[in-house]
Amino acid sequence: MEGQKQMTHAYPDAPGFKTEGTSKEAARKIDPHANTLRELAYATISHSSAGLTADEVATRMGETVLAIRPRLTELKLAGRIVRTGQRRKNVSGMNAAVWCCT
Repeated sequence: MEGQKQMTHAYPDAPGFKTEGTSKEAARKIDPHANTLRELAYATISHSSAGLTADEVATRMGETVLAIRPRLTELKLAGRIVRTGQRRKNVSGMNAAVWCCT
Protein backbone atom coordinates (compact mmCIF):
# COMPACT_ATOMS: atom_id res chain seq x y z
CA MET A 1 0.00 0.00 0.00
CA GLU A 2 1.14 3.51 -0.69
CA GLY A 3 2.86 5.21 2.26
CA GLN A 4 3.51 1.98 4.14
CA LYS A 5 6.94 0.51 4.61
CA GLN A 6 7.49 -2.96 3.19
CA MET A 7 8.57 -5.44 5.83
CA THR A 8 11.96 -6.67 4.71
CA HIS A 9 12.64 -9.44 7.24
CA ALA A 10 10.78 -12.61 8.11
CA TYR A 11 9.25 -13.45 11.47
CA PRO A 12 10.64 -13.52 14.17
CA ASP A 13 13.11 -10.90 12.93
CA ALA A 14 10.14 -8.73 11.99
CA PRO A 15 6.58 -8.48 13.34
CA GLY A 16 4.34 -11.27 12.15
CA PHE A 17 0.64 -11.63 11.48
CA LYS A 18 -1.66 -14.60 11.02
CA THR A 19 -4.37 -13.06 8.89
CA GLU A 20 -4.93 -10.17 6.52
CA GLY A 21 -6.62 -7.12 7.98
CA THR A 22 -5.99 -5.53 11.34
CA SER A 23 -3.27 -8.01 12.37
CA LYS A 24 -1.27 -7.32 9.21
CA GLU A 25 -1.89 -3.58 9.55
CA ALA A 26 -0.60 -3.63 13.15
CA ALA A 27 2.52 -5.59 12.09
CA ARG A 28 3.28 -3.06 9.36
CA LYS A 29 2.71 -0.12 11.69
CA ILE A 30 5.06 -1.43 14.41
CA ASP A 31 7.69 -2.73 11.95
CA PRO A 32 9.85 0.43 11.89
CA HIS A 33 10.03 0.35 15.71
CA ALA A 34 10.03 -3.39 16.43
CA ASN A 35 13.77 -3.93 16.36
CA THR A 36 14.37 -1.04 18.76
CA LEU A 37 11.63 -2.27 21.10
CA ARG A 38 12.96 -5.83 20.86
CA GLU A 39 16.51 -4.76 21.74
CA LEU A 40 15.34 -2.50 24.58
CA ALA A 41 13.18 -5.34 25.95
CA TYR A 42 16.18 -7.68 25.80
CA ALA A 43 18.36 -5.12 27.61
CA THR A 44 15.65 -4.60 30.24
CA ILE A 45 15.41 -8.33 30.92
CA SER A 46 19.20 -8.70 30.95
CA HIS A 47 19.46 -6.14 33.76
CA SER A 48 17.08 -8.06 36.04
CA SER A 49 18.58 -10.87 38.09
CA ALA A 50 15.08 -12.15 38.96
CA GLY A 51 13.76 -12.13 35.38
CA LEU A 52 10.70 -10.19 34.28
CA THR A 53 7.17 -10.76 33.03
CA ALA A 54 5.98 -9.02 29.87
CA ASP A 55 4.02 -6.55 32.00
CA GLU A 56 7.10 -5.79 34.08
CA VAL A 57 9.20 -5.23 30.96
CA ALA A 58 6.53 -2.94 29.50
CA THR A 59 6.27 -0.93 32.73
CA ARG A 60 10.03 -0.48 33.01
CA MET A 61 10.19 0.62 29.38
CA GLY A 62 7.17 2.93 29.59
CA GLU A 63 5.46 0.97 26.80
CA THR A 64 2.20 -0.92 26.55
CA VAL A 65 2.23 -4.65 27.07
CA LEU A 66 0.60 -4.91 23.63
CA ALA A 67 3.78 -3.49 22.09
CA ILE A 68 6.10 -5.61 24.25
CA ARG A 69 4.50 -9.06 24.48
CA PRO A 70 5.04 -9.81 20.75
CA ARG A 71 8.65 -8.63 21.01
CA LEU A 72 9.22 -11.20 23.79
CA THR A 73 7.78 -13.93 21.57
CA GLU A 74 10.17 -12.83 18.82
CA LEU A 75 13.09 -12.93 21.29
CA LYS A 76 12.02 -16.39 22.46
CA LEU A 77 11.83 -17.73 18.90
CA ALA A 78 15.26 -16.24 18.19
CA GLY A 79 16.62 -18.17 21.18
CA ARG A 80 17.60 -15.03 23.10
CA ILE A 81 15.25 -15.40 26.09
CA VAL A 82 13.68 -18.35 27.88
CA ARG A 83 11.03 -18.89 30.51
CA THR A 84 12.50 -19.32 33.98
CA GLY A 85 9.73 -21.68 35.09
CA GLN A 86 8.51 -19.06 37.55
CA ARG A 87 5.24 -17.20 37.26
CA ARG A 88 4.13 -13.90 38.78
CA LYS A 89 0.84 -12.03 38.83
CA ASN A 90 0.47 -9.52 36.03
CA VAL A 91 -1.65 -6.37 35.94
CA SER A 92 -4.82 -8.35 35.20
CA GLY A 93 -4.18 -10.66 38.17
CA MET A 94 -3.29 -13.66 36.03
CA ASN A 95 -0.06 -15.63 36.42
CA ALA A 96 2.45 -14.68 33.77
CA ALA A 97 5.69 -16.32 32.65
CA VAL A 98 8.94 -14.83 33.92
CA TRP A 99 11.62 -14.44 31.25
CA CYS A 100 15.41 -14.34 31.45
CA CYS A 101 18.19 -14.05 28.88
CA THR A 102 19.87 -17.18 27.56
